Amino acid sequence: MSSLATISTVEDVVRGATERLAQVALVVAPPLLRVALALPFFKSGLTKWDGFLSLSPAASFLFEDEFKLHIFGHAYDFPFPAAFAYFDGIAEIVLPVLLILGGATRFSALALLVMTGVIQLVVPEGWANFHLPWAALAVALMALGPGKLSLDHLAASLWRRRVPDGGRP
Repeated sequence: MSSLATISTVEDVVRGATERLAQVALVVAPPLLRVALALPFFKSGLTKWDGFLSLSPAASFLFEDEFKLHIFGHAYDFPFPAAFAYFDGIAEIVLPVLLILGGATRFSALALLVMTGVIQLVVPEGWANFHLPWAALAVALMALGPGKLSLDHLAASLWRRRVPDGGRP
């Protein structure tokens, strides 16, 4: 066996291993990304409620007195703090649950990206340790999609089976 044939064989083995690794990663990565993004928001959401649709006084207090929007060197109060507290509490429970299940994944990731942007305005010093990784996870999910282990994929598969040509004109 010549050295060129050996190099070619090694290249084929490496190429095949790389392709298999990529296939496995495309199945495993999206659920891991979904869980990694969902957990911090879900944990935060749990602290906002005293019971079913009963916002905790602490959550209201945060938006009324503690949280300020830092924009261009100035701190501003949240407009409609009670509404923002309620919306935030709901979003921090519903969006992570959707992400974990892989339902409306790209929209959930986009909504959490927007929330991350608002959080960045409230806590500007958290960008490197929290906000940047959260934003990267959200953008990765918007780019990769939900993956095969998701409700989105299941719904799309069922839709394709039920509607001829996948519903395309």
